[in-house]
Amino acid sequence: MKKVAIIMGSDSDLPVVEKAAAKLDEYGVGYEVHVFSAHRTPDQARDFARGAKDAGFGVIIAAAGMAAHLAGALAANTTLPVVGIPLKSKALDGVDALLSTVQMPSGIPVATVGIDGAVNAALLSVQILALSDEALAEKLTAARAVEREKVLAKNADLEARFNHD
Repeated sequence: MKKVAIIMGSDSDLPVVEKAAAKLDEYGVGYEVHVFSAHRTPDQARDFARGAKDAGFGVIIAAAGMAAHLAGALAANTTLPVVGIPLKSKALDGVDALLSTVQMPSGIPVATVGIDGAVNAALLSVQILALSDEALAEKLTAARAVEREKVLAKNADLEARFNHD
């Protein structure tokens, strides 16, 4: 199975990134975590992205706040799917990072999840890997069934409580 690279722009992003790692653990997907900055370590970020496919990665998750150029910088240097996590900041609550991550030029796509959306970034990565891994696809299907049943049980409880003739 291919693994996932989780790249963050700063170690201060770790509390959000750990949620992606935990979700990948749930699915048994291997990953590596690194700190590379689009601005402070551009050569290392570029080199990592260029070598990621040969190193056995199938997806790159990039978490960054504020200017949030990391996902785009990585995507410019690989044909692997890149999933961007815009991170919340004090100044604009992460809207700046969201717009920086989602507004990529044609030809250099970055799939973007919501602000601090590490769990969805991990799940999207799992879905991408599951395209060529039937066991992983089955785990996703089972997880969706569990979530569906939880919602239906809550609906039944509310119907019994509020819907009277």
